Amino acid sequence: MPNDTSAPATPATPVLGIGMIGYAFMGAAHSQGWRTVGRVFDLPLAPAMAAVCGRDPAAVRAAAGRLGWAAAETDWRALIARDDVDLVDICTPGSSHAEIAIAALEAGKHVLCEKPLANTVAEAEAMAEAARRARARGRFAMVGFNYRRTPALALARRMTAEGRLGVLRHVRISYLQDWLVSPDFPLAWRLRREQAGSGALGDLGAHAVDLAQHLAGEPLTAVSAQTETFVRERPVPGGSPGEIGPVTVDDAALISGRLASGALASFEVSRVAAGRKNALRVEVNGTLGSLSFDLERLNELHFHDHTADPAEAGFRRIHVTEDSHPYLSAWWPAGHGLGYEHTFTHQAHDLLQAIAAGTDPDPGFEEGLQVQRVLAAVEQSAAENSVLVPVPAPQPAAVPAG
Repeated sequence: MPNDTSAPATPATPVLGIGMIGYAFMGAAHSQGWRTVGRVFDLPLAPAMAAVCGRDPAAVRAAAGRLGWAAAETDWRALIARDDVDLVDICTPGSSHAEIAIAALEAGKHVLCEKPLANTVAEAEAMAEAARRARARGRFAMVGFNYRRTPALALARRMTAEGRLGVLRHVRISYLQDWLVSPDFPLAWRLRREQAGSGALGDLGAHAVDLAQHLAGEPLTAVSAQTETFVRERPVPGGSPGEIGPVTVDDAALISGRLASGALASFEVSRVAAGRKNALRVEVNGTLGSLSFDLERLNELHFHDHTADPAEAGFRRIHVTEDSHPYLSAWWPAGHGLGYEHTFTHQAHDLLQAIAAGTDPDPGFEEGLQVQRVLAAVEQSAAENSVLVPVPAPQPAAVPAG
């Protein structure tokens, strides 16, 4: 048995058993969040890391010990059926999200599902409908857009919601990586449409679209796009020498769009931008000011107050480490910054708070569905010579009976 890294429970703090499916990059990140959240925040529920699931018996047992899970399973159905699992955390490729999430919700479990919510709009619609039915039974579902939980971006959302930027005019986001620059990189699952759904679009573009809609507080209504696959064949992992296979997803995408208010949005996402490891940059412009964020300096937010004296106006740096900033009252003294992994601790915190309060987590599966509809519109536009494609308006969430 691994060391117990679950949050300590008290007689007044009910335990919520967590079961996680998948233990690679995202599984490790989610594990960090579950291990840490109850030791940093005062919580209404104490998360217990009950079991992790993977297909390889030896590898999943090793992962359980390394990541802090009490037990290991090799069948996700068995994990869902465990009495000590109350919440199922899905960190698998997109091709399995719908089947696992729907089964977990129907079994009476809460669900956290990594983004993008699904590989297709139809799958996302089925997941959102399952979440609506589960809500009526007091079970909740969240999609994991962790960058919302960066304190600087949470502060940016607070400032836009308070009207500090006035009427929004532009949202522009670029998200660039370079891990696919070499044509010798193997044909991993993220490069196969049947497993990943799309390439840079779903992997990085889902984050960008969610952040644009979240920061603006309104949905995208139409998009025009181009996508490109620069390396169309790659070596097959475990194949014969020289064996190659087709890449069936995009390497990069350029997107322009319009928000419901009429504000314009632009996005660039790529996994072949040499020298860019995880470069997420966000800027929002309004009639009263602008905000700018760079993930490579994630404890900073830059704000321009356009109502100030022009002789002294300009972007000023906000060092987002004060107790009054989102999430930071639980962490270190001012000036001591946080990192990428803390977004997953904050995600776990927000989900546990919502479950305990009996309220919808944010973002829920409806928000994940809306992002999926935008991604589908992008692919349609790119396939039709960048024609402007409308995005269906999000539907109001149904109010559960009782």
